[in-house]
Amino acid sequence: RLSLSFQQRCGFRRAAKKAELKAPPPPWVPRDPPGPPRSFGRLLKPLLFTVGFTGCSFGSAAIWQYESLKSRVQSYFDEVRADWLEKLRPQKQGDFRKEINQWWNSLSEGQRTVSGIIVANALVFCCWRVPSLQRSMVKYFTSNPASKTLCLPMLLSTFSHFSFFHMAANMYVLWSFSSSIVSMLGREQFMAVYLSAGVISTFVSYVCKTATGRLGPSLGASGAIMSVLAAVCTKMPEAKLAIIFLPMYTFTAGNALKAIVAMDTAGLVLGWKFFDHAAHLGGALFGIWYVLFGHELIWKNREPFVKVWHDLRTRRPGGGGNGGGSM
Repeated sequence: RLSLSFQQRCGFRRAAKKAELKAPPPPWVPRDPPGPPRSFGRLLKPLLFTVGFTGCSFGSAAIWQYESLKSRVQSYFDEVRADWLEKLRPQKQGDFRKEINQWWNSLSEGQRTVSGIIVANALVFCCWRVPSLQRSMVKYFTSNPASKTLCLPMLLSTFSHFSFFHMAANMYVLWSFSSSIVSMLGREQFMAVYLSAGVISTFVSYVCKTATGRLGPSLGASGAIMSVLAAVCTKMPEAKLAIIFLPMYTFTAGNALKAIVAMDTAGLVLGWKFFDHAAHLGGALFGIWYVLFGHELIWKNREPFVKVWHDLRTRRPGGGGNGGGSM
C-alpha cells in the first residue's frame, strides 16, 4: 500500500513554476489542512463504517454459502443431464469458447475466486489513466483521514493502484496464495475476510496518520493481501516459500511473516513514507487474529443468523412453504 506522494512523483501533474512565484496546485490534488482534521473525533464515522461493513461482509458470506449449498443440490442433476447430452453432440475442434472453458476449469477454486478481484483492480487501474477521472479517483479511490470523504474510500482504495508495478506485485502475491487461503477458509469466508481486512487495515492507517500528524492519501490492496498472507503463514508456519527472482533460496512461512511484521513495525516507528506500514500491520494482525480466534468467534457461530435467513426465505411465496425445504 503506497503513499500518494510517491505516486505523484510517478505521474501526477504539478503546477508550473514562475519567477519568484509558486503557482497553486490543481484543485483536485489533496492537501493536508491544518488543525481540525487531526482530531480523533473525525474517526468515529470510519470506526462505525468498519464495524458495520465487517458485520455485513460475514453476514453476506454466510448467506452466500447457504444459497450455494442449496443450489448445488438442485444443479447436480442438471449437470449430469448436461454431461450426457454433451457426449451425444459432435465435438468441435478448435472451438475458442471450449478452450476458454477448459482453461477456466483447470484453475483451482482459489484462482477462480481471486480472478474477479484481479479484474476489478485492473479496471480501476485503467480509470487512473483517464485524465477526466483524476479528480474522482483521488476523492474516492485514495484513503486519507484529512479528506471530506472518509468511509467509501476505505473500501475502494483497496482496489486502486496508480503504478502498474505496484498492482502487478500485489496481484501476483494474491494469486500465489489464493489456492491455500480458499482451501483453508472456502471462497465465501475468504471474500469476507479479504474485504473486511481491506477496510480494517485502512482504519488502522487512519488512526496512525491522525496520531502522528502525517496526513496524506494512500492506495493499494497490500493491507488486504497482508491479511491473506498472515493467515496462511499462521496456519501453516512450516510451509516453504521462495522469492520469485531467487527460487533457490527457501524459508519457512513463519519466518517470512516475522520478517515482514518486523520491517513494517520499523517503518512505522521510524516514519518511512514509501509504504503505508500502518495499513500493512493492520492487515497482518487481523489475519493472525482471525486464524487464531476470529474463525471460532465469528464463522462457527453463524448458524443462528443462517437459520433466520432460512426461515425468511422459506416463508416467502414460492420459497418452499412454511419451514419446508430444510437442508
